[in-house]
Amino acid sequence: MKTLTPVCLALSVFAASASAATTVTETQLSSNTAFELAQSAVAQCAKDNYAVTATVVDRSGRVLAQLRQNQAGPHTLESSRKKAFTAVSMKQPTANLMKLVNDKPLLAPLKDMDDNLLLLAGGLPVSVNNQVVGAIGVGGAPGGHLDAACAEAAIKAVIK
Repeated sequence: MKTLTPVCLALSVFAASASAATTVTETQLSSNTAFELAQSAVAQCAKDNYAVTATVVDRSGRVLAQLRQNQAGPHTLESSRKKAFTAVSMKQPTANLMKLVNDKPLLAPLKDMDDNLLLLAGGLPVSVNNQVVGAIGVGGAPGGHLDAACAEAAIKAVIK
Protein backbone atom coordinates (compact mmCIF):
# COMPACT_ATOMS: atom_id res chain seq x y z
CA MET A 1 0.00 0.00 0.00
CA LYS A 2 2.88 2.39 0.73
CA THR A 3 4.22 2.04 -2.83
CA LEU A 4 0.80 2.81 -4.25
CA THR A 5 0.51 6.18 -2.47
CA PRO A 6 3.52 7.80 -4.23
CA VAL A 7 2.26 6.50 -7.57
CA CYS A 8 -1.21 7.92 -6.94
CA LEU A 9 0.32 11.22 -5.84
CA ALA A 10 2.46 11.36 -8.97
CA LEU A 11 -0.55 10.62 -11.19
CA SER A 12 -2.67 13.28 -9.52
CA VAL A 13 0.09 15.89 -9.92
CA PHE A 14 0.48 14.92 -13.58
CA ALA A 15 -3.30 15.11 -14.14
CA ALA A 16 -3.48 18.53 -12.49
CA SER A 17 -0.62 19.89 -14.60
CA ALA A 18 -2.08 18.38 -17.77
CA SER A 19 -5.47 20.00 -17.18
CA ALA A 20 -3.82 23.36 -16.45
CA ALA A 21 -2.05 23.15 -19.81
CA THR A 22 -5.35 22.81 -21.67
CA THR A 23 -6.31 26.45 -21.14
CA VAL A 24 -4.61 29.74 -21.87
CA THR A 25 -5.13 33.29 -20.73
CA GLU A 26 -5.23 35.97 -23.43
CA THR A 27 -5.16 39.74 -23.38
CA GLN A 28 -8.12 41.09 -25.31
CA LEU A 29 -9.25 44.50 -26.48
CA SER A 30 -12.28 45.77 -24.60
CA SER A 31 -15.27 46.85 -26.65
CA ASN A 32 -14.82 50.38 -25.24
CA THR A 33 -11.25 50.50 -26.56
CA ALA A 34 -12.44 49.15 -29.91
CA PHE A 35 -15.06 51.91 -30.16
CA GLU A 36 -12.48 54.53 -29.21
CA LEU A 37 -10.12 53.26 -31.93
CA ALA A 38 -12.86 53.34 -34.57
CA GLN A 39 -14.03 56.81 -33.54
CA SER A 40 -10.48 58.15 -33.46
CA ALA A 41 -9.66 56.81 -36.93
CA VAL A 42 -12.83 58.22 -38.47
CA ALA A 43 -12.25 61.58 -36.76
CA GLN A 44 -8.63 61.68 -37.91
CA CYS A 45 -9.63 61.08 -41.52
CA ALA A 46 -12.48 63.61 -41.25
CA LYS A 47 -9.90 66.31 -40.37
CA ASP A 48 -8.50 65.76 -43.86
CA ASN A 49 -11.99 65.59 -45.42
CA TYR A 50 -11.86 61.84 -46.02
CA ALA A 51 -15.10 59.94 -45.47
CA VAL A 52 -14.09 56.51 -44.20
CA THR A 53 -15.19 53.44 -42.30
CA ALA A 54 -13.06 52.05 -39.49
CA THR A 55 -13.41 48.48 -38.26
CA VAL A 56 -11.72 46.99 -35.20
CA VAL A 57 -11.44 43.22 -34.80
CA ASP A 58 -10.31 40.97 -31.97
CA ARG A 59 -7.46 38.41 -32.12
CA SER A 60 -9.73 35.99 -33.99
CA GLY A 61 -10.75 38.53 -36.62
CA ARG A 62 -14.28 39.01 -35.24
CA VAL A 63 -15.66 42.55 -35.41
CA LEU A 64 -15.67 44.42 -32.11
CA ALA A 65 -16.54 47.86 -33.51
CA GLN A 66 -17.33 49.39 -36.87
CA LEU A 67 -18.06 53.03 -37.63
CA ARG A 68 -18.92 54.47 -41.04
CA GLN A 69 -18.80 58.22 -41.57
CA ASN A 70 -22.03 59.44 -43.20
CA GLN A 71 -20.52 60.04 -46.63
CA ALA A 72 -18.33 56.92 -46.78
CA GLY A 73 -19.18 54.52 -49.57
CA PRO A 74 -21.01 51.30 -48.75
CA HIS A 75 -18.04 49.23 -49.97
CA THR A 76 -15.91 50.65 -47.15
CA LEU A 77 -17.76 48.54 -44.57
CA GLU A 78 -16.40 45.34 -46.06
CA SER A 79 -13.01 46.66 -47.18
CA SER A 80 -12.18 48.03 -43.72
CA ARG A 81 -13.28 44.75 -42.09
CA LYS A 82 -11.15 42.68 -44.46
CA LYS A 83 -8.14 44.93 -43.93
CA ALA A 84 -8.49 44.52 -40.16
CA PHE A 85 -8.94 40.75 -40.53
CA THR A 86 -5.83 40.52 -42.71
CA ALA A 87 -3.72 42.59 -40.32
CA VAL A 88 -4.64 40.48 -37.30
CA SER A 89 -4.42 37.18 -39.17
CA MET A 90 -0.99 37.90 -40.64
CA LYS A 91 0.14 40.02 -37.65
CA GLN A 92 1.50 42.81 -39.80
CA PRO A 93 0.36 45.91 -41.66
CA THR A 94 -1.57 45.10 -44.83
CA ALA A 95 0.65 47.51 -46.79
CA ASN A 96 3.61 45.18 -46.07
CA LEU A 97 1.70 42.24 -47.50
CA MET A 98 0.61 44.22 -50.54
CA LYS A 99 4.24 45.16 -51.23
CA LEU A 100 5.44 41.61 -50.62
CA VAL A 101 3.03 40.19 -53.19
CA ASN A 102 3.87 42.95 -55.69
CA ASP A 103 7.61 42.34 -55.25
CA LYS A 104 7.38 38.54 -55.27
CA PRO A 105 4.62 37.39 -57.65
CA LEU A 106 5.15 33.77 -56.57
CA LEU A 107 3.46 34.78 -53.29
CA ALA A 108 0.31 36.05 -55.04
CA PRO A 109 -1.68 32.96 -53.92
CA LEU A 110 -1.52 34.38 -50.37
CA LYS A 111 -4.51 36.53 -51.25
CA ASP A 112 -6.55 33.42 -52.01
CA MET A 113 -5.88 31.60 -48.70
CA ASP A 114 -9.05 33.02 -47.14
CA ASP A 115 -11.98 34.97 -48.57
CA ASN A 116 -11.54 37.52 -45.77
CA LEU A 117 -8.01 38.55 -46.76
CA LEU A 118 -7.53 41.89 -48.51
CA LEU A 119 -4.00 42.87 -49.45
CA LEU A 120 -4.50 46.62 -49.63
CA ALA A 121 -2.95 49.24 -47.36
CA GLY A 122 -5.06 50.46 -44.46
CA GLY A 123 -4.99 47.59 -41.95
CA LEU A 124 -2.74 47.61 -38.87
CA PRO A 125 -2.36 45.15 -36.02
CA VAL A 126 -3.01 46.50 -32.53
CA SER A 127 -0.47 45.34 -29.95
CA VAL A 128 -0.38 45.60 -26.18
CA ASN A 129 2.82 44.57 -24.38
CA ASN A 130 4.23 43.30 -27.70
CA GLN A 131 1.28 40.94 -28.16
CA VAL A 132 -1.18 41.34 -31.06
CA VAL A 133 -4.60 41.74 -29.47
CA GLY A 134 -6.58 42.86 -32.50
CA ALA A 135 -6.40 45.07 -35.55
CA ILE A 136 -7.93 48.15 -37.12
CA GLY A 137 -8.82 48.55 -40.77
CA VAL A 138 -9.72 51.82 -42.47
CA GLY A 139 -11.22 52.20 -45.93
CA GLY A 140 -12.45 55.13 -47.97
CA ALA A 141 -9.63 57.67 -48.10
CA PRO A 142 -8.23 58.36 -51.57
CA GLY A 143 -5.34 55.94 -51.09
CA GLY A 144 -4.44 53.09 -48.78
CA HIS A 145 -1.52 55.02 -47.35
CA LEU A 146 -4.01 57.63 -46.12
CA ASP A 147 -6.25 54.91 -44.62
CA ALA A 148 -3.17 53.53 -42.84
CA ALA A 149 -2.21 56.99 -41.54
CA CYS A 150 -5.65 57.39 -39.93
CA ALA A 151 -5.42 53.91 -38.39
CA GLU A 152 -1.93 54.63 -37.06
CA ALA A 153 -3.02 57.94 -35.56
CA ALA A 154 -5.91 56.19 -33.82
CA ILE A 155 -3.63 53.54 -32.33
CA LYS A 156 -1.21 56.21 -31.07
CA ALA A 157 -4.06 58.21 -29.54
CA VAL A 158 -5.89 55.33 -27.85
CA ILE A 159 -3.37 52.58 -27.02
CA LYS A 160 -1.03 53.88 -24.36
